[in-house]
Amino acid sequence: MKNILIIGAGKGIGLSTVKNLQHTHNLFAVSRHLTPELSAENTTFFELDTTKDNLDSLATLPDEIHGLVYCPGSINLKPFNRLTTQDFLNDFHQNVIGAINVIQYILPKLKRANGSSVVLFSTVAVKMGMPFHASIAASKGAIEGLAKSLAAEYAASKITFNVIAPSLTDTPLASMLLSTDEKKEASNKRHPLQRIGNPDEISKLVSFLLSEDASWMTGQIIGIDGGMGSLKV
Repeated sequence: MKNILIIGAGKGIGLSTVKNLQHTHNLFAVSRHLTPELSAENTTFFELDTTKDNLDSLATLPDEIHGLVYCPGSINLKPFNRLTTQDFLNDFHQNVIGAINVIQYILPKLKRANGSSVVLFSTVAVKMGMPFHASIAASKGAIEGLAKSLAAEYAASKITFNVIAPSLTDTPLASMLLSTDEKKEASNKRHPLQRIGNPDEISKLVSFLLSEDASWMTGQIIGIDGGMGSLKV
């Protein structure tokens, strides 16, 4: 079975990915805390913050890693004139530096797999341009540029890099935006398909990108966003 490392596996899309893959892959789950939901799943767990902790605990990973999924994200919505430099730095560390740290650390293991996949996350707000999204869109835009650069650099090493760019999805990260029925209905109506996403829909795309069926895809930014990124209705 393939060895898959999932960063941010404790909840949301990361946890859904664990549930989808646990019976067909060897899963190595990283989260800052072991959640009750994750503890019930079949993984090898590492308690780790990839933005600031030493990653040497990951030295016990197998010599070959066939897939890496970096799920951590942030939703820091403020008017631009209220965003501080620290806001931008916090989002950049969470979304970009953490991913860079992990990719650099396990790159030899990805190379040894002789065909591996890295899945990163952006947001529809990078493509669309949305008010109050300056900080998160800046860091996720960096993720898109990083993925394309690495896809080119490591194509000869048979490592693919692809990015999923969702719109609003019903996860704990988005709970403040979906805290009432009225907020949920308003969010649904902003999408051409008249609803927000759910974690299982996103994690199924993750599973595809980790599979042999996606072995000819790299450097792609894939929107799964209820039509928001492409349609005006």
